[in-house]
Amino acid sequence: MANLYEIRADYDRETIVVYQAYSDAIADPALAAQRFVAPFSLGRMTWIKPSFLWLMHRSNWGQKSGQTRILAVRITRIGWEKALSLGVLTSPEKRVFASAKEWEHQFKNARVHIQWDTERSARGAALPYFSIQVGLSRHIIREFVDDWIIGIEDLTPTVRKLNRLRTSSSKGFKRYLPFEKVYSVNAELQRNLLISS
Repeated sequence: MANLYEIRADYDRETIVVYQAYSDAIADPALAAQRFVAPFSLGRMTWIKPSFLWLMHRSNWGQKSGQTRILAVRITRIGWEKALSLGVLTSPEKRVFASAKEWEHQFKNARVHIQWDTERSARGAALPYFSIQVGLSRHIIREFVDDWIIGIEDLTPTVRKLNRLRTSSSKGFKRYLPFEKVYSVNAELQRNLLISS
């Protein structure tokens, strides 16, 4: 079984895939430009998630309003690990922070927020471990857009196919899922972000 807190992702030596759900108005220009462009906002936080099934749960398999297009955004591991290094947890975990006041100060000034959410199965059931999502504030989004993104792929047709397969008890379902494996980080990040060793 997976550790309680660990990063699981589709990655290679230089890049990692994160998932986002958007409307057509944002997805189409982003796919054409292979980066996020207007009307994507550089002035508000954007969340990136390496767990495909967690985003499927969050977007109801691309059926929620404003989340009908599922994008796989391949970014550099250098950028990903910079985001993690700047990240502050969204809750005052006693294993990480000396006091709630220390957490509040760090969180208020953080360029990146780190949140752990209950991982989900293909049918949406809660699993006994967590999945990471990373919130990029307006202070770092431009770097994400201009420097980190290698490519953007539209997974919407695959998501629709998967949604049909998962509700028809088809054995072909898992074949279309992105392959995710544990993404290791250094001891300092493990400690600061609650990641299980």
